[in-house]
Amino acid sequence: MIISASRRTDIPAFYSSWLLNRLRAGSVWVRNPFNPNQVSQIVLDPRTVDGIVFWTKNPAPMLPQLAEIDRLGYHYYFQFTVTPYSQDLEPNVPAKAEVIATFRHLAQRLGPERVLWRFDPMILTPTCTATDHLQRFESLAAQLHGSTRCCTISFLTLYAKCQRNLRGIELLLPKEIAKRRLVEQLSAIARKYDIKLYACCDPLLQEQGGMAAARCIDDQVLAQILGQSLRVKKAAGQRPGCGCVVSIDIGAYNTCPHGCRYCYANVNAQVAASNYGAHDPDSPLLTGALTGCETLTRKPLFSCRSSQTRLF
Repeated sequence: MIISASRRTDIPAFYSSWLLNRLRAGSVWVRNPFNPNQVSQIVLDPRTVDGIVFWTKNPAPMLPQLAEIDRLGYHYYFQFTVTPYSQDLEPNVPAKAEVIATFRHLAQRLGPERVLWRFDPMILTPTCTATDHLQRFESLAAQLHGSTRCCTISFLTLYAKCQRNLRGIELLLPKEIAKRRLVEQLSAIARKYDIKLYACCDPLLQEQGGMAAARCIDDQVLAQILGQSLRVKKAAGQRPGCGCVVSIDIGAYNTCPHGCRYCYANVNAQVAASNYGAHDPDSPLLTGALTGCETLTRKPLFSCRSSQTRLF
């Protein structure tokens, strides 16, 4: 099984000590986000965890712990988000120069195939127009050249949480023809720097822009890391255009202190900060504690690895 860590929060940036403790212990408890009284114990045996996908805007706090994660026998890669935005949209994300230095350091350690760049979501505002996106994307691509092989893009989806958190931000809503033109120009820039663009859950970009669907939870990337094929199904219940395969997410919503205004995983920054304050790195839960009212179930994992070794 593949572990997602996590679509719901930035574990490398804020919870890396907790994660390492959970890997040492061999299990983690995860609340059902739709029914908090249902808690699953996820067994984290490296023989059955085929890989871990880390989602992050700042993996710097995790870098000193990678050697032990390697020694424990886990395989992993990073989905690393680097956007064109400033603190008006990303108030607690480190400065771009620091983020880029971390990206390059991580790629030097792991290889560019294990550090996947995310330039999403794309949000057009009067201070970050389509022209600004192109200029900033080229600047980032030039600095990340040789440190990654691909980049995932998408346009902002205005979930209800996003609309609330973006109050006070003037959004520019481009028409489809303008979106296609922007993506064509981004693709041309990406090719200059040997980077392939993928569309994350964006049928417009796939059907009319000719882009392949992103596989953020990607069995093919993990197969290359493992040197073995994986037999894993496509994930069900994801948005249209999603290319991800099945995984188990061990994060929790409303726990990321980055405070990004466009975030779909936080109700608001205050709730996330409060939950972060309740975090105990020694707890089997990411945040909070058991109340005694929960139904606990044990969820053992099963490896999807094929017995056939792959040659690359």
